Amino acid sequence: MQKKLTITVDEQVYAGLHQVIGRHKISRFIESLVRPHVVSRDLLAAYREMAADESREAEAHEWAEATVVDVEHETR
Repeated sequence: MQKKLTITVDEQVYAGLHQVIGRHKISRFIESLVRPHVVSRDLLAAYREMAADESREAEAHEWAEATVVDVEHETR
């Protein structure tokens, strides 16, 4: 469900939004910028989703193993 919001911006910002983003795309643009800051994601679900990606997990494992080899002879 969408809600209507009235905001106030400087006229240069307003003109720039119309010129760069386009008249009928401003709401979507602003929402995409604001959403990550105000809508929390379920991190557990996100981690499960990443773990289910077998090719990504294989790549991460390969990277981790290569990193361990890089530092195994380092002095502590």
